[in-house]
Amino acid sequence: MPAAARIRPLDLFTREDWERLSARNAWMGPLLVVHAWVIIAAAMALSIWSLWFLPVSIMLIGARQLGLTILMHDAAHGALHPNAKVNDFIGHWLAGAPMGGHLKAYRQYHLTHHKFAQQEEDPDLILSKPFPVTRTSLRRKIIRDLTGQTFYKQRANQFANAFGIGIKKGPGAENRSQSAREAVIPMILTNLVIFSVLTLLGYWWAYFILWLLPMATWMMMITRLRNIGEHAVVPDNNDPMRHARTTLANPLEGLLLAPYWVNYHCEHHMFMHVPCYRLGLIHRALAAKGMTQQMEVQHGYLKVLAMATSKPETPKGLAPA
Repeated sequence: MPAAARIRPLDLFTREDWERLSARNAWMGPLLVVHAWVIIAAAMALSIWSLWFLPVSIMLIGARQLGLTILMHDAAHGALHPNAKVNDFIGHWLAGAPMGGHLKAYRQYHLTHHKFAQQEEDPDLILSKPFPVTRTSLRRKIIRDLTGQTFYKQRANQFANAFGIGIKKGPGAENRSQSAREAVIPMILTNLVIFSVLTLLGYWWAYFILWLLPMATWMMMITRLRNIGEHAVVPDNNDPMRHARTTLANPLEGLLLAPYWVNYHCEHHMFMHVPCYRLGLIHRALAAKGMTQQMEVQHGYLKVLAMATSKPETPKGLAPA
């Protein structure tokens, strides 16, 4: 298949406007990483002070954990910092590694996704192709997410691959094992640092309740909802303005579901090297030109989920298709 169709920024903007809209700030990316960790620390402190706040803390921490993966994603595009070495260090060690991500491996995988977005060669097509599904199907998936089953399955596979357990011999087996090890070892090291800091502060238990639990539950669910919002049931797999979706999020959705402008996914696919903190500005500039009417834009995640669960339920007594 040919690569996915692309849009040239200068077909839509003057050079001066584009340079202004896409400008990178040397401080903004690192400050966003600091912001994520400050929110995580504050939410932990809130529940350490009173466990009555635990549900709120789990949602806040899980959202910022997703935020760290989003910032690693920005680093994969070289958009977290203008200096490549600083970009990769922050993106890997301070954003990706604590979440089990490996920047170099992710970059290779993710740029393939952009090259072949929604085409058969797209490695992320498996995430969007099954949709629409029934409400019952999505409900089962969300239950698995919130009960830690999805997390356990993903991490068990990752650690098994890292130590060569269950990998079938053959071409690429050693590469898969090495790639998994490259992600698992930094994850272990950074998580040991988090556990050690909490232990030194006298709250060793917070690592399990206020770090692993949000990662295993809330983050899993909102990662799924994010994936649905980005590419599920898009109207045209071949149109660069309609093979990815922008979901206009309200402040609560931005806080708990879609941090760091990740909801502007159509703009991201149109201009993939633009930093995340510029995507909202670009959306408004496109709206001023009347271009958003040609794009796949929806208002709120509830509307997107309604579209993604529009498949009729299987009548009782009949096997699901």
